[in-house]
Amino acid sequence: MFSVSKLIEKIPTDGSLEIKKLERILKLTKKADRQKLDIAIEALDKLGVINLEDSKFVSRVDDNTLIQSRLRCSSKGYCFAVRDDGEEDIYIRDHHLNHAWNDDRVLVRVIREGIRRRSPEGEVQCILQRYSSKLLTTIEKEDDKLVAIPLDERILSNIVLPDSDVKHIHKNSEPYVYEVEIDRYPICQFPAEGHITRSIALDGDIESDRQILVSKANLQDQIDPPRVAIKSPIEKNRIDLTSQPAIILNSWNSKSSPFLPAIYVEPHKGGYRLWLHASSIAERVSNGTNLDLWLKDKAEAHCLGDKWMLLLNDALDKASRFEIGKTNEAISVRIDIETNGNVTDWAFCLSLINPQVQITKEILNSLADRKPRSRTIPAKLKPIKDHVGNLQTLLACSKALSENESINGYIELDLPRPDISGLDDLLHEDPSSSFKQYKLPLDLTEPNSIIRPFIQIANRTWSMHANSLNLPGISLIPQSLESYTINDIAKSAVSLNLEIELDEEGGLSPSELSEAFKNSSNRRVLEKQLSHSMQNYSLGLNQISSDKLSTSNQIINYTTPWCCPSLHYHDIANQYVIISLLKDAKDRPTSRAKHQVDLGVKDVWEEITWPIYTETIFKNIVQIFSDEMITNLNIKRRQANSLKESIISLIQARKVEPLIGQKIEAIITGVQSYGFFAEISPMMAEGLVHVSSLNDDWYEYRSRLNRLVGRKNRKIYQLGDSVKVKIINVDILRNQIDLEVEEDNSASLNINNEEIKDDIKCAPEIE
Repeated sequence: MFSVSKLIEKIPTDGSLEIKKLERILKLTKKADRQKLDIAIEALDKLGVINLEDSKFVSRVDDNTLIQSRLRCSSKGYCFAVRDDGEEDIYIRDHHLNHAWNDDRVLVRVIREGIRRRSPEGEVQCILQRYSSKLLTTIEKEDDKLVAIPLDERILSNIVLPDSDVKHIHKNSEPYVYEVEIDRYPICQFPAEGHITRSIALDGDIESDRQILVSKANLQDQIDPPRVAIKSPIEKNRIDLTSQPAIILNSWNSKSSPFLPAIYVEPHKGGYRLWLHASSIAERVSNGTNLDLWLKDKAEAHCLGDKWMLLLNDALDKASRFEIGKTNEAISVRIDIETNGNVTDWAFCLSLINPQVQITKEILNSLADRKPRSRTIPAKLKPIKDHVGNLQTLLACSKALSENESINGYIELDLPRPDISGLDDLLHEDPSSSFKQYKLPLDLTEPNSIIRPFIQIANRTWSMHANSLNLPGISLIPQSLESYTINDIAKSAVSLNLEIELDEEGGLSPSELSEAFKNSSNRRVLEKQLSHSMQNYSLGLNQISSDKLSTSNQIINYTTPWCCPSLHYHDIANQYVIISLLKDAKDRPTSRAKHQVDLGVKDVWEEITWPIYTETIFKNIVQIFSDEMITNLNIKRRQANSLKESIISLIQARKVEPLIGQKIEAIITGVQSYGFFAEISPMMAEGLVHVSSLNDDWYEYRSRLNRLVGRKNRKIYQLGDSVKVKIINVDILRNQIDLEVEEDNSASLNINNEEIKDDIKCAPEIE
């Protein structure tokens, strides 16, 4: 079936499209489906979204007042439309939702402009795409009707079930949740209707927990891959690098884990010469084929702890995975790097490689424990004794690149993961840097940590190369941190007596905040607040100017990823462009010209005076990318990130569950007007002490000092304090842990009224 979003996407931006042809594009063969298309077209025509011409043709309407957005709701009923263009969010009152649900994609029209600090208000005109057709629910009876109550409190509707679904309901004492498929979304005065598809027990079984989380992330229905043959990359014009002792690094232990690039580093002109080899997925899957569309729909690989939901199908994974001692086709980049981490030269090429050894965490630990001048080789290093020198050069280069990132303003946050059973591969860093806008400290005993700077510099190198040749692509765009958010974190730091220097304009950057935290005893708590405040990267299209070429010296503030095609579809999409450049672009003005240029080398744009693509080829490359594609990939990225965080939170909650009723030490990690959050050691799980549970006094929230202060006893709860708490309740489904403070808590401070007043006077106001 089609969504409104897909329908509009298939209509060209210029000209019109015959409805009969649109039916074929959407693959609508049944009469009922074609009737639904007719109803949708007629409704969109009345809304002014499309034009219906003579009942036979449709065309798009360029209406700037209709704003594409994603709906974000709260359990309290507050809803905002998050605009695709990044402009200010639009407030939507409940009676203007038109039955749209949280995370649905919608078209919104502004009905009242924002003034002063108030957001603009809008009304949902059309639901472009429903986030999910299945929900996790509990079951209740209302007025003799069976009703499903969504677990997600941000969905403000109940679903009426047929009486026959009573057979699915378990009557024993063991708790269950139910997956409900929507048969009809709410419309006018009619409620939503659906039916139960399955029940999932809340018995603590790891597989049941996974099913719950996968369903919550809307990833439960995985379509089987199409049965198509995998293409073999051609060996013509490939550089033979099989004699190079390339190394594979990967921390993930699961047999089903994705693969990462191979690396080789050698000394070069007082610095380093890095070779990064990525598997060439784009040569094995033609763009626009059924397999490519299937990969685009999946978009991401998902780690579930000790197992993965892979992006690639089995045949593609087997054909593309690098194997030790075997020849593999790759896309390679050679990057020359100075000892300070600066890049001086690069070249992209198609290659043949033969990785020689795989480096594990055990090998790196043994290398770290080895004495610098020792002549003996530890037993664990003997299998790689011929590669120890290469490995040490590789480690030195990774360290230089990591230090260069810090010098150039990359934010480094020391955020250790909880070392508890069940996390498995989730314990290890994602070297593709696919979500967060900060990096973790370099760990020379962790393969994924070591390879991350290499992947980052290779992605940035392609950004610069593609920009110099004006090539399209998908980039990770950093999102700026709001000034008020920085101010709040700075206030927290000031309340802990941390000295912070403002810049000339009276502001702070996240990197400056991170640097200020390094010498604080509360560094981890402050950095945790900063990490929660930083938005994830978003995907965006590279801008193509009207000029044929642009300068490669232009500052690039984004990365164009291509090295991890087993993890993300956007890497595969960018590989299509690299392959096209190296195979299809013209390296000389005419076929008779003797002088050829290497289109993969740095500054090649200075030698080019001709169009490197024919009009047809360039049009085909540009058509790979679209705004709709970016929107869908961003949705998939949010799903992947949500699933990853939910799995970690659920495993932490499961570890806390047996401790209900026990007293345990915790550290305050956040203070709000309604209470404070405390991190429970050693699981690093956060729970909430609600202000209503503080029965010994009436507590006021001092926002300037970020603390709760008792009116009578002057007891203070502030960031970084150690408190003794009692675990009251653990809600596995909502990832909520309820805590209470023990009355004999010695960690809370008692000070007199004068000291409180002095604190308020001395605390600087950060605007």
